[in-house]
Amino acid sequence: MIKTKQIFLFALVFNSMLISYSQSNNTKLSLSDKKSTANTRILYYNLQKNANKGILFGHQDDLAYGVNWKYEAGRSDVKDVVGDYPAVYGWDLGGLETKSDKNIDGIPFDKMRQYIIDGYNRGGIITLSWHFNNPLTGGAAWDTTPKSLASALPGGESHEKYKAWLDEAAKYILTLKDEKGNLIPMLYRPFHELTGNWFWWCKNNGSPEEFKTLWKFTIDYLQKKGIHNLIYVYNTADFNSKEDFLEYYPGSDYADILSFDKYIYNDPLKDNSFIENCQRQFSIIDQIAKEQHKIIAFAETGYEAIPYDKWWTDTLMKAMSDYKISYVLVWRNHGWQEKEQKMHYYVPFKGQVSEKDFIQFYNLDNIFFEKDAAKLNFYKK
Repeated sequence: MIKTKQIFLFALVFNSMLISYSQSNNTKLSLSDKKSTANTRILYYNLQKNANKGILFGHQDDLAYGVNWKYEAGRSDVKDVVGDYPAVYGWDLGGLETKSDKNIDGIPFDKMRQYIIDGYNRGGIITLSWHFNNPLTGGAAWDTTPKSLASALPGGESHEKYKAWLDEAAKYILTLKDEKGNLIPMLYRPFHELTGNWFWWCKNNGSPEEFKTLWKFTIDYLQKKGIHNLIYVYNTADFNSKEDFLEYYPGSDYADILSFDKYIYNDPLKDNSFIENCQRQFSIIDQIAKEQHKIIAFAETGYEAIPYDKWWTDTLMKAMSDYKISYVLVWRNHGWQEKEQKMHYYVPFKGQVSEKDFIQFYNLDNIFFEKDAAKLNFYKK
């Protein structure tokens, strides 16, 4: 009996050691910021762990406005339809560089701060992008004047201006705190869609070495300013191979999540290319993530005005199937665009043609909204 008990105890200890080793092996995909806050490290670990269970759903600017409404306390187009908020909230820092009181979408930064705090307090996850102006010309993010990227590098003619912009971002991020005064852990997606050709930081406007230098300088500079609550999301548009995805990649010690953005523009009942291309790109970044001990995400997607009534359960789910994706985020519900004379939204509202399918999507076992995120408690070990 004694020997049996000893063997049993040994087995328990050995099993515990294996679990401990496995966890440490997984978390050796440790954050690129070696001084990251404890809560940030916990969030990153839990994002990785949850990816084995399902995908967190996110929406850009969700709490600020929707189709035919703006700044109504507690409202959300997502919540209007499914009775729950998204698990991931996307916000943009564009406007900080000009010291504007509103961001690029017209949201007052004071309101955005409160929306971030509210979402975090309910258990949601925050992700930030930054459509900042062209540092060389002062034009919008979409101004692709040649040599704009190089101008922001150390020694470049716009470098001091660029540093001043980072100072403004750091000041704002340092105000995003919980009730105990701790900085809120967030996902930051700098220079998004970098393999495109529509932003001043895209690959057509700088060499791989120039881009890597800009990325590394930016992250190092923010950390010198005391920013240690960010998880860095490397984000591309289209790519065709592992080499293509990694061409501008700053290295595994400067990125934490691998992702891409892809929107659908053709009727999925007539054209299956969106699903096929997403699956191809996920297979590539999934391989890289496994090699580098990273996690993956679908950082932006959507079907403008969602004309297909089964888009959520048929198209989007097929595009993501077979891969352990941490989160998917669809773009904002701006509503009517006067200049373009069309509707611009990416989640349904009451009465929209895909409303019922969105409810079915919400009820899937492997899709998580905010109530699920709160139960999973991403900020607790």
